[in-house]
Amino acid sequence: MPNHPTLITDATVQCGFPLPAQATMHKRLDLNDLLVKHPGTTYCVPVRGESMRDAGINDGDTVLVDTSLIAKHGYIVLAVVDGDYTVKRLYNQNGIIKLEAANPDFPDIEFKDGQELTVWGVVTWTLKPLL
Repeated sequence: MPNHPTLITDATVQCGFPLPAQATMHKRLDLNDLLVKHPGTTYCVPVRGESMRDAGINDGDTVLVDTSLIAKHGYIVLAVVDGDYTVKRLYNQNGIIKLEAANPDFPDIEFKDGQELTVWGVVTWTLKPLL
C-alpha cells in the first residue's frame, strides 16, 4: 500500500454496494489535476457564514474560484459589493442583476443607485472538511 493518497482513475465508486478493488487503478494523486482547469487564475478562498448553505457551501468550507471564467446567470460567484467580498448566486435576467443567498434566513443583495458590484470570479468547487 502506498503511503500517499491515490486517485482511482479507471472506475467510479458506487455509494451503495462495494466495488471490487483493482490494484491497477491507482496513481499518485494531484488535486490540481482533478480540480483546477486554469492554474494561473484559480484561487482557494475560505468561507465564513451560512448564507449559501442550501447550495452546499458551509461555514469553514473552502471554495475554488476561477477568475478567468465569465459569470453567467445562475453561477455561484465571488463578488465584491461596495468593497466587501461575498459568495452568492448571480441573478442576471431581463436587466435585473442581484446576488441571491442560498439560505432563507439571509436576504438577496439587490443593488441601489451608487452601489458597486464586481464579479471577481466563478466558484468551481467546494472543499469541506469531514473530520
